[in-house]
Amino acid sequence: MSKIIVTGGAGFVGSHLTDRLIKENHQVVVIDNLSTGKKENLNKKAKFYKINILSPKISQIFKKERPDFVFHFAAHIEARESVRDPISDAKVNILGSLDVLENCRKFKVKEIIFASSGGEIYGAAKKIPTPEDYLSQPISPYGVSKLTIEKYLDAYYRLFGLKYKVLRYGNVYGPKQNPHGEAGVIAIFIDRMLKNEPPFIHGSGKQTKDYIFIEDAIEATIRSLKKNFIGALNIGTGKESSVLEIFSKIKNLTKSSVRKKHIPFPPCVFPRGCLDIKKAKKILGWRPKYNLDNGLERTVVWFRNRSSFRKT
Repeated sequence: MSKIIVTGGAGFVGSHLTDRLIKENHQVVVIDNLSTGKKENLNKKAKFYKINILSPKISQIFKKERPDFVFHFAAHIEARESVRDPISDAKVNILGSLDVLENCRKFKVKEIIFASSGGEIYGAAKKIPTPEDYLSQPISPYGVSKLTIEKYLDAYYRLFGLKYKVLRYGNVYGPKQNPHGEAGVIAIFIDRMLKNEPPFIHGSGKQTKDYIFIEDAIEATIRSLKKNFIGALNIGTGKESSVLEIFSKIKNLTKSSVRKKHIPFPPCVFPRGCLDIKKAKKILGWRPKYNLDNGLERTVVWFRNRSSFRKT
């Protein structure tokens, strides 16, 4: 059993990770300011600190808790918002992450595992599916901030011996995703269609991304903790799905009669995105179990049950 800090542990991916770590008998400490995370997502067996990662008090938490490992999942995660306000994005995603890194170094954390973005790191990649060694050229400040911390992690490893792993997630979706405060077209579409409200599609809707179900993403994350490697892994499905395909499948699952509405592209959208996951399969002994149909079905059921609960 290890003591583990999860920053962003009340968020979508972070809360699922916290649940799984506790199920594996680890002692978990959650740091989250609840700006996008929700208190209802918190596992009652986790110790919780409501605090921003930019706060100087973070150091007091590290000093008191003395974690063995840190999963750094706290972030400003909206790529489009990062275009509108890159300074705010950089404060949280770069300066806040550096605060976490410094405390890992200062208090001799064994290893830090960082949630990066396979959906944004590579930008408009010409090689699809895109492998980890492809030249990263993010086009959003959010993607730039993630890549920046990857570089800092490597520098801290070389300078101070702080071991690290980077997980470049595809577009993670599933139960507990926030359809309002997070970037997640699947959650947004399901929420709107269950309310019989038309979803908005950027451009033609033919643009593709690699969508991975939350349980597959968490399984890969847990396995990464147990494996001995340094560097980055893509965590996705290796398959492309277009926004139009997502819309059609969700419409069928929700039995919605709404019509889609097309709106202009935001400045940070690229035409194709898909992750090469051969390296993750080899190192982690992992492969995704859920295809898009299975994952969407599970997600729609969760959203429908949540909606029913709120009506009673």
